[in-house]
Amino acid sequence: MDLRVGFGDKLKLGAKVIGHKLIQYRLGTNQSTQLETKYGLLKGLQRRTVYDGEIYHAFEGIPFAQPPVGELRFRSPQPVQPWQGVRDCTYCREKPMQRNSITMSAEGSEDCLYLNVYAKRLDSPKPLPVMVWIYGGGFQIGGASRDLYGPDYFMKHDVILVTFNYRVGALGFLSLKERELNVPGNAGLKDQVQALRWVKENIASFNGDPDNVTLMGESAGAASTHIMMQTEQTRGLFHRAIVQSGSALCAWATEPDKRWAQRLGKELGYLGPLDNEQELLKFLKDTPASKLALHCNAIVTQEEQRDYEIIAFGPVIEPYVGEDCVVPRPQQEQLSNAWGNAVPMIIGGNSFEGLFSYQTTLQDPLHMLSAFEALIPRQVRDVIDQDELNEMVSRLKVAYFGDTERGSMELFECLHILSVKNFWHDIHRTLLARSVYAPATATYLYRFDMDSPHYNHYRILKCGRKVRGVCHADDISYMFYGILSSKLDKATPEYRTIERLIAMWTSFATTGDPNCETIAPVKWDPLRPGGPELCLNIADGLEFIPLPESKQFVVWDSFYTRESLY
Repeated sequence: MDLRVGFGDKLKLGAKVIGHKLIQYRLGTNQSTQLETKYGLLKGLQRRTVYDGEIYHAFEGIPFAQPPVGELRFRSPQPVQPWQGVRDCTYCREKPMQRNSITMSAEGSEDCLYLNVYAKRLDSPKPLPVMVWIYGGGFQIGGASRDLYGPDYFMKHDVILVTFNYRVGALGFLSLKERELNVPGNAGLKDQVQALRWVKENIASFNGDPDNVTLMGESAGAASTHIMMQTEQTRGLFHRAIVQSGSALCAWATEPDKRWAQRLGKELGYLGPLDNEQELLKFLKDTPASKLALHCNAIVTQEEQRDYEIIAFGPVIEPYVGEDCVVPRPQQEQLSNAWGNAVPMIIGGNSFEGLFSYQTTLQDPLHMLSAFEALIPRQVRDVIDQDELNEMVSRLKVAYFGDTERGSMELFECLHILSVKNFWHDIHRTLLARSVYAPATATYLYRFDMDSPHYNHYRILKCGRKVRGVCHADDISYMFYGILSSKLDKATPEYRTIERLIAMWTSFATTGDPNCETIAPVKWDPLRPGGPELCLNIADGLEFIPLPESKQFVVWDSFYTRESLY
C-alpha cells in the first residue's frame, strides 16, 4: 500500500497540505448551529463551498460508538453513551491509527469512531436524501476528513452527506478462532454497521430522510458497500448503493486464513505458545496501537506479494456466527438470498484500474512480468491441479497475445490484465449475479474514463506525470475537494466532469435514477437481464456504449465453473 514519492514531491505535498489548511480555515464562518440528537446536543459550524461560497452546515467529530480502546480493542463497536451539555462538533477528529503510506510513520488515533454530517439546509419542505460515504484504502489506510473528502461539490445539491471513520489494519480486522475471546474479526465492517445504525436513528435531526439513504464507497469502500448489501445486520438501513471500483467478490475483499494474528504476534516479539490465543490476545492488547499499525503488513512475505496478496488484515469469513456476525460464509454464497438484491445499484470502475500496480510491478519486474500463474484467480487455483492450471495459463496467453509460448509481458500489457484480474472481472461477476438474483431491480453500469493530464491525482502520485490513463482512485478527485485539489476554471473538462458526476450521483440518491438535466440528452439505461453490458462512459463527453472490457471477460469466465462464477 506504500507510495514511493521523491523528496521534491514530498515537499510539494507538504506545501499543498499547508495551503489546503489555509483554504479550509477561510471557508469557515463564525456562525454556529446547535441541534439535538438521540444522544445529546451538538454544535456545528456554517461553512462555505470552495467555488461559489454557498453556505452549508457542517457537524464534524460526532461520536457514533464508544472509543474502541482497552478491553474494546479488536472487538465490535459499542453504542455511544449519551452526554450532558453541548458537544463541540466544529472540527474533524483524528483518522484511525494507521501507517502513513508516504512517510511510513504511524499516525491517527485508536479513539477514532466519529462521523461527520454535512447538510445543504437544515429546513426544507421535505427531508433531504442522505448519502453515506465509505472510504477506500485497502482496509489499511483512510479517514473521514476534509483533507481527502471535502463535501463542497455535493453541497451544491439538496442532499445530506455523511462520512465516517472505521478501524483499519490489524486494529480493524484481527481475527481469532476461540469464541470466548469475542474477537472473530471484521470489527472495521462492524464499525460501518454501527455508523449506519446511528444514521437511521439520528439523521432526521439534520433534516435528512432516514428512509432515503444511499450507501456509496470506492475500492475497499466499494467492497464494503457490497458486503453491507449482503449482511442481515444492515437490512433496511439503506435503500440505494453506489459501488465504485470494487465488489465483495474481489479476491482482496476476503483475506485467506493464514494465521495472521500469530504471525503478527511473532513479529512483535510474542514468545508464548502461538496456539494459545488467550495469551496472544493479551500480548496484542498490551502492544501500543502505533506498533500494530506499523508492523501489521510487514508479515506479508515476498511470495505472498508475488501472488497479489498485499495485505494481512482485511475482511474474513468469521470463524463462528455470533449475534453481530457480518460475514458468516463466502460472499458468493450469500448473493442469491441477499436483502440487497432489492436495492438499486450503480456499479463500475475506472478505465485503467491496473495502474494501481505500477510501482509494485516495477519493484519486482523480472518476476512479476513473467508470473502468469499468479494471474489465474486464487479461488480457481485452490481447487485445480497443475495440469489444469497450465491449460488455463495457455488459454490466457492465447486470449491476450495469441501465443501460448509467450514468456513475459511488457509493463503496460501486465497492468491492463491486472485491471481485469483485480477489478473489472469481479464487477462483471457481480453484474451476472444481479441479472439472475435481482432481475427486477435497476443496475446501472458506468466506466470512468476522464484522462486529465493534471487532475487525475492518484495516477500522478503512483506513476508520475508522464504516464496517462485513468488509474484506480482517480475518480475521487472529481467527487471531493481535498489536499490534492486545485480550483478549476468552470469551462474546463475537469470541472464539467465534476458537475456531471455529482449531478448523476445526487439524482440517483434522490430518485433512484441517475438521469438528470445535467447529462441530457444522453440517456443512461439500466442493464437488461441477459442483455449486453452497456455502460455510461464518463470522459470529457458522455457516451452510452458497450463496455470495452467485456470481450476480455470471456477467457476469465472460462476459468470458473458455473457454480463458482457467481
